[in-house]
Amino acid sequence: MHIKKSLVDLQMNKFILICFCSIAFGPVFAQTNNSKQQDKSKPFVLGVIDEIQSTVLAEKRILNIYLPEGYNQNDAKKYPVIYLLDGSADEDFIHIVGLVQFNSFEWINQVPKSIVVGIATVDRRRDFTFQTSIKQDAIKYPTTGHSNQFISFIEKELQPYIEAKYHSNTDKTIIGQSLGGLLASEILLTKPGLFNRYIIVSPSLWWNNGSLLNKNVSSLNQSINHQTDIYIGVGKEGLTPTAIPRVMEVDANLLVEKIKGIKSKLVKVNYDYLPQEDHATIMHQAVSNAFKLLYPSIQTK
Repeated sequence: MHIKKSLVDLQMNKFILICFCSIAFGPVFAQTNNSKQQDKSKPFVLGVIDEIQSTVLAEKRILNIYLPEGYNQNDAKKYPVIYLLDGSADEDFIHIVGLVQFNSFEWINQVPKSIVVGIATVDRRRDFTFQTSIKQDAIKYPTTGHSNQFISFIEKELQPYIEAKYHSNTDKTIIGQSLGGLLASEILLTKPGLFNRYIIVSPSLWWNNGSLLNKNVSSLNQSINHQTDIYIGVGKEGLTPTAIPRVMEVDANLLVEKIKGIKSKLVKVNYDYLPQEDHATIMHQAVSNAFKLLYPSIQTK
């Protein structure tokens, strides 16, 4: 009788042990199976990371490149190029590429399929500003004042590199916001032929007490030999961070008037005031608006 009871107890304990193991280790086995399923995943590729060794800047620069759907290195088809300042992955590259892709969908057909070249940032104040006569700013930001070198990099190294390596045509756009907008404005007023479209958002024209707005542009009429379309967008941004207060909206208007002073039939400027946006939020909406204004010719509806 005792032996029979012991056998029953042993079987019962074995049953309990099996149940316990099923409960305890079941999730582990499930997790193992899930892990095997997850191993089938692969990275979602938005573009390619390229780099260029710059002699002008004496450094290597990272380029984030978006190639449109259908791009084939073996095809002869060529695409417009959109150059994006502040083009790091954690800056404006991803959301601007999204706008370009969306607007180039066949059912949207607002923007032609384009290559986007995001120029990753190294030192914005060094690359995007010209020399300042304001000693306080020069001391506070000691690396500033080398935009001439960065413009030379774009003209003599970056654009030739892109044209040689990627299937690009002569349609070139630059997008810049804040200090990037200041640089785009400087290029427009000094070397307008580098691009045929300028998307300038909330430009920091307050730099050096607005000296760029004092530039004489009368000679630019002769140097512009192709259609140049310009978008200038500004939000409700208020006073600038300067010793002598300036209003960014006013400065943007002054830039528009200065461009109109070029008096060339080849130059068209669009001004866009976005009162619902501020300096931090304006970029995405402004670029979306710019695409509608600068690419009206291919609209199909």
